[in-house]
Amino acid sequence: MSQEQLPQTDGDSSVELLARVRKGDREALERLLHRYVPALRRWATGRLPRWARDMAETEDLVQDTVLKSLRRLDSFEFRHDGALQAYLRHAVMNRIRDECRRVASRPHVDLIDDRMPDNGLSPLETAIGKEGVAKYETALQSLRDEDRQAIVGRVEMGYSYQELAVMFGKPSADAARISVSRALMKLAEALRSNPPK
Repeated sequence: MSQEQLPQTDGDSSVELLARVRKGDREALERLLHRYVPALRRWATGRLPRWARDMAETEDLVQDTVLKSLRRLDSFEFRHDGALQAYLRHAVMNRIRDECRRVASRPHVDLIDDRMPDNGLSPLETAIGKEGVAKYETALQSLRDEDRQAIVGRVEMGYSYQELAVMFGKPSADAARISVSRALMKLAEALRSNPPK
């Protein structure tokens, strides 16, 4: 089935689609993949370190992880549509960690050309960046699950407000936008209350 035939946001919740997937419905599987994989690819590309990043590998990594995760969902219980997104994001993050360990463990030999300029980050820039990410992740974890999922869905995964409304059972895209705005204000407050040391 082509992407044009798959609706962007339809009335079927992820819970309903997964129930159909468990019964062997191939169309439901394609719709779930269409719903989650593109955003997970964008998110994974930003999470995968530059030294381990390869667009083709990232796409394969996400696709493979999602397919394996969907096959193992027999015992997974849904409480809301956002639970599947969180589960898949967690599975992809674990796979990224595994991939980083795999790449780091194999010997890597590069011949350095002295004429090539260094465009990489300095150790200071790297440390500040890592500290900022760590601070964001800590503040994000301090939020309620609903707020955390709203932020991750919009900011990290790039879902539209309409898609978020369907995923979280909101009556409209505006209701989803308001939820995200409130969650972002809570995140900003959490970041302010825990200043850098």
